[in-house]
Amino acid sequence: MLDLFSSGVFGSLLGGAFRLAPEIIKLLDRKNERAHELAMFERQCELEKVRGQQKMAEIGAERDLAVDTGVMAAFKSAIDQQTELARAAGGWIAGLSASVRPVMTYYLLLAYGVVKVAMFILLRQQGIEGTELVGKMWTADDMALLCGVVNYWIMDRTLAKRGLA
Repeated sequence: MLDLFSSGVFGSLLGGAFRLAPEIIKLLDRKNERAHELAMFERQCELEKVRGQQKMAEIGAERDLAVDTGVMAAFKSAIDQQTELARAAGGWIAGLSASVRPVMTYYLLLAYGVVKVAMFILLRQQGIEGTELVGKMWTADDMALLCGVVNYWIMDRTLAKRGLA
């Protein structure tokens, strides 16, 4: 066994192993580098996917804006045409046309009030009082109706003052 150490065979084997060591390290380094590149590619694909979703949402929002703008333009055009038609028809027809919206509003508010009073009387007869009575009488639908009527009349006047209606 001593001959093995004293001969050049052991030195050759040891030298060969040390020559292979850098190649093994390079191979492991390439493997880690490929894994890193693959992870970066996957992240980049995820980023592009998110960018695509954002772009689609942006396109959808632009489409919705264009549709809403078109609807508002059509609505304004219809009101302008109705106004011109009433003016062209003459005095009492223009007055009748102008009175339709207020008369309908008063009629609907009167009918709504009658229904609410009847509802109040029925709920009181059932023994419902206080906050429970208010909760049953005033719902989200009632608030939406009130807001719709107020917005219509206030926005109509505001737009008319600015020359937009």
